[in-house]
Amino acid sequence: ESRRMARFSQLAVVATQMALEDAGLALSDEEREDVGVVTGTAVGGTIIETEGGLRRLGTKSLMRISPNHLLSLPPNMAAFQIAKTFEFHGYNSTTVTACAAGAQAIGDAAQVIRNGRAKVMITGGSEATLTPMAFASFAIMRALSTRNGDPAASSRPFDAERDGFVMSEGSAIFILESLEHALQRGARIYAEVAGYAANSDGYHVIAPNPDPKGPIKAIRYALADAGMEPQDIDYINAHGTATPLGDVAETEAIKTVFGERAYEVPISASKSMLGHGLGSAGAMEMLACVMTIRDNRIHPTINLDTPDPQCDLDYVPHTARAAQVDVVLKNSFGMGNQNACVILKRYREN
Repeated sequence: ESRRMARFSQLAVVATQMALEDAGLALSDEEREDVGVVTGTAVGGTIIETEGGLRRLGTKSLMRISPNHLLSLPPNMAAFQIAKTFEFHGYNSTTVTACAAGAQAIGDAAQVIRNGRAKVMITGGSEATLTPMAFASFAIMRALSTRNGDPAASSRPFDAERDGFVMSEGSAIFILESLEHALQRGARIYAEVAGYAANSDGYHVIAPNPDPKGPIKAIRYALADAGMEPQDIDYINAHGTATPLGDVAETEAIKTVFGERAYEVPISASKSMLGHGLGSAGAMEMLACVMTIRDNRIHPTINLDTPDPQCDLDYVPHTARAAQVDVVLKNSFGMGNQNACVILKRYREN
């Protein structure tokens, strides 16, 4: 079956298998009828599968193209393959909002549970775009780091010498449940989705708005959705792509919402170590947030050697930090000025 799937679908199916095993989730046939799936991706299989198809066209006849070629391209194929492989027949959707997709999919899945449409949702993000065309496209946009002689130091969020992101790929999948369902089966609860918001600046297809009103509203609406104030946030996991404009815009948004407290809240950028997984980034970084709550340990922003005067907050440079973390804000911002913010909190009985 995997040979019929695009790579992003393969990654999502394998991550789902791992998540189900970790959750110890045993479902009857009747229960599977109402389990839903929401996954996020930026491009699905379109880039990697089309490039592979074009290479085969150049060396073979038209009729040597795989009959599964077109069926592997659509972004919804990961959600479909998860549903098919594990026989989940409930709500099914795909969030395609560029680099915000992974986080937004998790927020959307939580809303499905809130609305009573499902008790269990499989959700997260998946992306596989490491192809010559993708590299060339981002390079011509000057979005990628050119620090090619020192790849380990190439991703430098919030550093004064940052010059773009480093592409990566992967998938992170979560099992979301209603509290009632989780307690009934004695589930190990890593964290609770407390708040969520998504919007768009509608400003520019690539460049962040110099007045980051979209991210500001998304953070504020997520806080309101969680019934929280800025002082309730213990840690912020930044979008932090290491682009010159993006890191400044995110810093300004945090300052606007948090005021003086912005200088007290630890912030770190997972992309300094993971690279930018595009549509899967928000989900992979959400996993880091969950582990931060579990372990009370904040991962660092590596490569932050030269502080940028415009990015002057506490980005936990170089070294992980022990801290009591009960509430986390996760920011994810994508092309098309798409903004998604999710608030996670430690689950406490009663």
